This record gives sequence, structure tokens and C-alpha cells, in this order.
Amino acid sequence: MAGVTDRPFRMLCKRLGAGHAVSEMVTSRPELRDSLKTSRRLNHDGETAPIAVQIAGTEPAMMAEAARYNIDRGAQIIDINMGCPAKKVCKAWAGSALMQNETLALAIVEAVVAACQPHGVPVTLKMRTGWCDAVRNAPTLARAAEQAGVAMLTVHGRTRTQGYAGRAEHRTVAAIKAEVKVPVVANGDIDSPEAAQAVLHATGADAVMIGRAAQGRPWLFREVAHYLATGHTLAPPSAAELQRWMTEHLHDHYQLYGEYAGVRSARKHVGWYARSLPQGQELRRAFNQLDSAEAQLQALAAHFERWAQPWPLAA
Repeated sequence: MAGVTDRPFRMLCKRLGAGHAVSEMVTSRPELRDSLKTSRRLNHDGETAPIAVQIAGTEPAMMAEAARYNIDRGAQIIDINMGCPAKKVCKAWAGSALMQNETLALAIVEAVVAACQPHGVPVTLKMRTGWCDAVRNAPTLARAAEQAGVAMLTVHGRTRTQGYAGRAEHRTVAAIKAEVKVPVVANGDIDSPEAAQAVLHATGADAVMIGRAAQGRPWLFREVAHYLATGHTLAPPSAAELQRWMTEHLHDHYQLYGEYAGVRSARKHVGWYARSLPQGQELRRAFNQLDSAEAQLQALAAHFERWAQPWPLAA
């Protein structure tokens, strides 16, 4: 979710029902801390607590220093990334590639926990079920991580070699939940309130994590929360709500990235939103041609003015 779950998007998701939102993956390499990309990822201005920062790397000492560095800049939870399947991350033996080396993975966990304990900052761990079908070692790593002091485990129900192909399996999550005492979070293919309830029932997990399904649909969090609390489906957002949320998101986005970069990176977010909007592809095509924040905001307002009545929200 790097490039997606930046501060503006996280803040919107929290306003719309997400109980917890983790930062984009932040490198542990100190020489990259002053880069524009990393500085934006470390910007938590106005973000509501708890502020959780996910770090990635391959060297225990460097990961420990990255944890301290982020704590000094407001992190209240440190999350270790052992789940990213991206080739450029795994090529450097970070992310889910660490699951191939259990000794190194555990050394990183121990170093980060030791760095965070004096500050009273909990450490969480995100991982996959394993590197490949033949090596589903998440339960082994989960037990070791719990012993090392990890406060919560999140498991995506695919191996690294699966990427995002096929369907997530949650049997491994259920097995981990049965063996550890710390909270366990299930992740993978949770794209509806019904799916969230089914995964919780099947795994016994303490919570679910939603990633890709929230792209362009951040109101999914409030739908899930409502369904789990009441057993009833929440009515779809109104046109006025959608316009307000999208407009607020764009304003926050431009503020973080500046107009030049913000206008260009906003296009992907509006493209995802467009999947839920009447004539959304028409908006996406027009929006992608615009080179100023003012023009993009005007295009969005015009689209809602045109399509607000009637308002058949797409599934």
C-alpha cells in the first residue's frame, strides 16, 4: 500500500471508521531519511492517535535505530514489515523475503523490541503465511515473535510467491490465533462487511485489516464497523457525503505534496473513487487531463452537480 496509505488517506479512513491505520512502509536506511519521499511519509501533522509507523529493512541494528528515529518524531506504535511482496523490496531481502531467514527475522524483531521498550512503544509485526506453498512458516515466526515481545501480529493469507493472485486462505491465521496469546489480525480479500464477519468467524482473529479494498472506497470501514456491531447493512453514502469526502481528501493531498506533485498523484485516487461513481470513467478521463488543483476541484464539483440526482451508487 506504499503510495496509497499516506497521511491524507489515513486520516480520511480514520474519520470513516478505521480503528487503526499504519503508515506507508518507511525504509530503515539512514541515507534516505532526508529524501522528499521519506520526509512526506514521516509527516504526521494533524494525524490522530495512535500514530503507527511501519519500517522495513534487513539489518537489526539499523531497524532498531529506525524505530528510535521514528519514535522521536511521533510514532506511538512501530510496525515491522515482513509482508511486502514487491520485487524491489524482496530483491533487497526485506519485506516478506525475511521469512526465508527465520534467524535474521527474529534478530530484527528482538532488536526493534529492545529499542522500543524504554519508550513504552509497542511493536507489531505484519507478515505473510510464508515464502511459498512449501514453506508456510508464519506459525513458527509468530510464536517466536510473541516470545520476543511483539504486541500484535497481522497475517496476510497468501505467500510471497502468490503476490495478490488467487484467493487468500485464512487457515494459517486460525492456526496462529490458536497458538499465541497476543492479538491476531487477519488480512487479505476482506472487501465487504460480510467478508469481514466470515473471516473473523473462521479464524477467531481479534480484528481484520483492510488494504486494497479501501482504495477509492474508504467508507468501507464504517460499513464493516456498522455491520459487525448491528448485523445490519449500512445505507450507501449520499452524493453530498461522497463529494465532501473526496474534496477534503484532495485538499489534504495537495497540502502535503504541493500543487505540482499533488495534482499528478491525486489522479490515481480519483481513478479509484471513479469506480463507485455514476459515469466515473468520464470523470477519470477529464480529471487526468487537468494540471492545476483548482481545475481538478472544479471538475469534481461539476461532476457531482451533474450526477447528484438521481444517485445510483455503484457496487
